[in-house]
Amino acid sequence: MYAVTITEPGGPEVLQWTEVPDPEPQPGEVLINVTATAVNRADVMQRQGVYPPPPGAPPYPGLECSGVIERITEGVEGWQPGDEVCALLGGGGYAQKVAVPASQVLPKPRNVSLDEAASLPEVSCTVWSNVTQLARLRDGETFLVHGGGSGIGTFAVQYAKAIGATVATTARAAKHDKLKELGADVTIDYSTQDFSELLKNQVDVILDIMGGPYLQGNVRALATSGRMTVIATQGGRKGELDLGVLLAKRGLVAATTLRARPLKEKAAIVRGVREEVWPLVEEGRIRPIVYTKLPMNQAAEAHRLLESSEHFGKILLVNPDATA
Repeated sequence: MYAVTITEPGGPEVLQWTEVPDPEPQPGEVLINVTATAVNRADVMQRQGVYPPPPGAPPYPGLECSGVIERITEGVEGWQPGDEVCALLGGGGYAQKVAVPASQVLPKPRNVSLDEAASLPEVSCTVWSNVTQLARLRDGETFLVHGGGSGIGTFAVQYAKAIGATVATTARAAKHDKLKELGADVTIDYSTQDFSELLKNQVDVILDIMGGPYLQGNVRALATSGRMTVIATQGGRKGELDLGVLLAKRGLVAATTLRARPLKEKAAIVRGVREEVWPLVEEGRIRPIVYTKLPMNQAAEAHRLLESSEHFGKILLVNPDATA
């Protein structure tokens, strides 16, 4: 098979479409013929040499995929060769085949094409595990997500709206109209407006991708008993925080990652997504937001596009030998 390899840490040019050995699934895993994968910020970090895959994961980038099951192994129940699926991966999505624990596989939603299903596993698992499982966002509360035009942002806006929240988001002004179409009630241009002043003491749950520089502003925006989860540090890893403000608000600040979690935790998250998120997708209340699709052998161009932040939603890489 062919896969996108990283020849050395560096820029997009180090991504090469290379012939590599086929993966061999272990007991409890399924082998998927990959139709498509999606590009995530974690892939960029892996390419740069600062976010290695967890032990046992394939060395190729790609935290999610869609495709058709080719083979199942001992101990796998509920799946058969020929099933159209998508999956949460520890790595290896930028390849024509990938082996994955059966507990991290999801059925392709009925009203979603097989290639666009590749845009769903990582964002749905990340958003559900943070917004519902950890922060317990409820109907009638106010939710803020930073980076509304990203893959995470476009999904989070739709999910929070679908469960009854008032939704605010920060994004470039050019993306505001599209975010309102997805359900955002409040859109804030982070380059000209201060979200912490506009939303001071109003937000029940914040999903943050920026990290350190946004820490004080996020706490300022939190309502009493507000909860914030940090899932990335795109703005920086360090920030200052007045703990007195957090104490007065009885606030919660948490930080999580998904990729390195134990298999049992990932399996529980995937179950939760299948039970609570997949029905919303199949009802059309959440839809994949795909900016563009490129052949997998053009992964370098996809990374350049992601790093420009000009996109809206997900960027897909499609296996050039697959049909969807």
